[in-house]
Amino acid sequence: MRVINLGGEVGCMISEGPWVFVGMPNFVKAWNTETNTELSLSGPIGEVYAMVVGNGLLFAGTQDGSILAWTFNAATNCFEPAASLKGHTLGVVSLVVGANRLYSGSMDCTIRVWNLETLQCIQTLKEHTEVVMSVLCWDQFLLSCSLDKTIKVWVATERGNLEVTYTHNEEQGLLTLCGMHDSEAKPILLCSSNDNSVHLYDLPSFSERGKIFAKQEVRAIQMGPSGVFFTGDGAGQVKVWQWLPEPAAIAQ
Repeated sequence: MRVINLGGEVGCMISEGPWVFVGMPNFVKAWNTETNTELSLSGPIGEVYAMVVGNGLLFAGTQDGSILAWTFNAATNCFEPAASLKGHTLGVVSLVVGANRLYSGSMDCTIRVWNLETLQCIQTLKEHTEVVMSVLCWDQFLLSCSLDKTIKVWVATERGNLEVTYTHNEEQGLLTLCGMHDSEAKPILLCSSNDNSVHLYDLPSFSERGKIFAKQEVRAIQMGPSGVFFTGDGAGQVKVWQWLPEPAAIAQ
């Protein structure tokens, strides 16, 4: 095990292939775990709240509302600035890639849809009334959750624009989404809320399967192999969970 002291607050972290990317105030740190190469990517202003990789680009959502993109130059073994996506008026806190689109959720209460080829914004979704904390692509749907206490399910119309097809209401602000399948391959949506719980919903019915609890807010949920998933909370605890098979019915 290796411990690295970055000397600052970590806003987000992702891995892609041999690379690990860490969002820090005013820069992104990149490590290649195979070659031990360490790089600093400049450009962000303020905190880096979210990162994602798509179409050969690394995207970072920042405190000033920009989404910065870098491309890797194999000849120089460096990441080079590729674009700066402007449009959000407040910090970008969630990013996801799907169907040749980049979706960004922001503190300005909107979701912007970007074409991954042109890097142009093609639609702005304004149905949420508070910070859009998390966005998730699942099959042909986009799901989003917000501090406005709702999960929204978006679907593309015949013209290609996204519209809300279902809104699920909760009693608390919602923080992060994760989709997976249980031990019987049934689709399950996990959504954490600011009452320190994680809701488990059957899809597509949104009937509540149960709840799991933490000491503080769960800000990270990550799917693992073989029905395992992980939760990370504000108390610094990482918990490992696993779906178990449904108990067999007892014969009468």
